Amino acid sequence: MSTYIIAEVGINHNGSIEIAKQLIDKAHKAGCDAVKFQKRTVDLVYSKEELDKPRESPFGTTTREQKYGIELSMEEFKELEQYSNDKNLDFIVSCWDLNSIDDIENNLNVAYHKIASAMVTDIEFLKKIKDTGKPTILSVGMSTIEQIDKAVVNLGENCKYVLACTSTYPTVPEEVNLKNIDTLSNLYPQPIGFSNHYNGLDACVGAVALGAKCIEFHITLDRTMYGSDQSASIENVDQLVQGIRNMELMRGNGNKVIYNSEQPIMEKLRKVSNA
Repeated sequence: MSTYIIAEVGINHNGSIEIAKQLIDKAHKAGCDAVKFQKRTVDLVYSKEELDKPRESPFGTTTREQKYGIELSMEEFKELEQYSNDKNLDFIVSCWDLNSIDDIENNLNVAYHKIASAMVTDIEFLKKIKDTGKPTILSVGMSTIEQIDKAVVNLGENCKYVLACTSTYPTVPEEVNLKNIDTLSNLYPQPIGFSNHYNGLDACVGAVALGAKCIEFHITLDRTMYGSDQSASIENVDQLVQGIRNMELMRGNGNKVIYNSEQPIMEKLRKVSNA
């Protein structure tokens, strides 16, 4: 089973459809399987008090201006979905509120709904996602096993992947906790994957070595660009995807065999003792 590789554009497009297309091109060129975006109804996700707070950004001086500035319109989502599908990339969206689920369902045909770690405990949200009938990917950062159990039950058979995750941006090495992939594999029948917020390549490659069946990572054109997720994103997407594909080969099947390529070396160097 080939690892399903998701390049998360997220909000790294900074509200620009042209930057979004450049990131889709980057994912396609590298050989990813899917791209993922995020959708919010700003006034539902954030309180008026939060939106009124001062915040300097390319879009203005308040949090409201910043949040609206990085949101894409539904027409832009439609264009990006078509652009992605034309490149044989699955189009995935993480919704952050109930209205956004309706917007996505009424206007797009996403390959998967993605549950962000922040939404794991929102049972009403999970049930609405389940009611869409679409396959779903669940990230489990910031969650206890009990909370994950409840989320998996509420998503039912629509839950196709469970992704180990640490919800810090960027994640420090000692908190990546790749062995959690083994833990989750022993608890859930779904294929287990890894959602990356570490800013190097080795966490994703290591996750594949431990058996992850789905890898999700943020991508960027340049980590120095404006945006809260840029520092936890991957620039060298080609190199990372190649590393993942190489690790799939190197992981092997676990059987101890003598390879045909070893035979000449064995005949040349092996010493057999009858003692």
